[in-house]
This record gives sequence, C-alpha cells and structure tokens, in this order.
Amino acid sequence: VYAMFRLELTEGGGLPRADVIHVTSQTKPRDLPQFGTSNFASRIRRLRYLNETIVALEEIWLDADAGSVIADGLSDSLYHHYRTKLGLWIARAEDQVGIADVPQWSPKEFPLSPGTTTGFVERRSWSDKPAPIEYSRTWFDTNRCRYVQRLK
Repeated sequence: VYAMFRLELTEGGGLPRADVIHVTSQTKPRDLPQFGTSNFASRIRRLRYLNETIVALEEIWLDADAGSVIADGLSDSLYHHYRTKLGLWIARAEDQVGIADVPQWSPKEFPLSPGTTTGFVERRSWSDKPAPIEYSRTWFDTNRCRYVQRLK
C-alpha cells in the first residue's frame, strides 16, 4: 500500500498516515511544472505522520483529466485511493530531493514554522500515459525523519 512512500523516522520505519488539511479543485498555478492535459487539477494538502509523529506537509496536484478528488473518504494511501476510487494506477514516479522553505499555509501542528528551511521532495507521477498526471511537493522535518530509497 505504501510502496512509494519514502519517509522514515530517524530511528527507522514508522507507519504512515495522513490528516487532510484541505482539498480543492482549481486552475493549475503557473509556478507548477507541466503535468497532465487539463488546465485544472485537484489540490490536496495533508499533514503526514509516521506512527504518531508529525513528519511532513504534502501538497499534491492531480490533473483533472486523470480524475477528481474530494476530501470525503480520502484514504491515508493516496495511490491506493486513486486505484480504488478513480480506477487510476500510478505506475512510476520521479523524485527530486533538496531543501525549501516551509510554506505559509503550514498548520500550527507542524513542528517547523513557515519560512523555515527544511528537506523537500518534488515528485512527478505517471500512470500508463507518456506524460505525468500528478505533481507533488513534500516538506519534511529533518529532525524527525529522513528520505530513504532502497534498491533491490
């Protein structure tokens, strides 16, 4: 269920879960990279946990032509939700990891204040189409978790 989730607690592991902050359908902002075929997308903002520890903020954009997301019934595993509710399978993803400032929309529960520089992941995700259908940004607290990639 969490095959593409790459954050782990600094001591290792942790069961992922998410609290939805806000879900909207809107025009794609100009500062996003090109993805999908529509000018509109669902935007999902979530607070991510490992076990009971808050570790990250997520902002996920799903192209409107790939499907529409509503907050009601959204599962902790977004890719599982896409597959079961939208009939959409995410087959692959590309992550770029760096640093960025925590966004101004960050809720007070997130341990880092807006404007604080922290770990950052940008992801583009593909279904069976040649162009990516999803773009996401994740700000993670490097004091609490790490980005982990294992190759087998």
